[in-house]
Amino acid sequence: MSVWPILADEELPARSAAVVADIKATRNTDFINNFWRVLANDPRLLERTWSSLKDVMGPGSIDPLTKEMLYVAVSIVNGCEYCIRSHTAAARAKGMSEEQLGELLAIVGMASETNRLATGLQVPVDQQFLPPAQDRDTQD
Repeated sequence: MSVWPILADEELPARSAAVVADIKATRNTDFINNFWRVLANDPRLLERTWSSLKDVMGPGSIDPLTKEMLYVAVSIVNGCEYCIRSHTAAARAKGMSEEQLGELLAIVGMASETNRLATGLQVPVDQQFLPPAQDRDTQD
């Protein structure tokens, strides 16, 4: 059960209703999922989250399907069932096949395993994987 209520359209505060209208227009849909409906209880939180998500998931150098698959991978690692399911559905809608989903799951599992091994064994990072010394000095 959600900490905050899942607001119906007629229950939305005016500022939240404006954001919901933008979500509908941007996504070309009348469906607003429970995540946005719960965030709508706090219009500022809804505005900030939608603005950031729209920017990050919008057009860029990474294609939309890859962005959704990355979102699924991170959601798996973070254990967010809601995000796993919603972004898997979004990735499927953008063309992800079941074969691609299986491969994605294998990559997430393998990365999790090798990350834990490298962390547990405290394997030092190879010099070749580090930026040149002059780059490291200017990054701070």
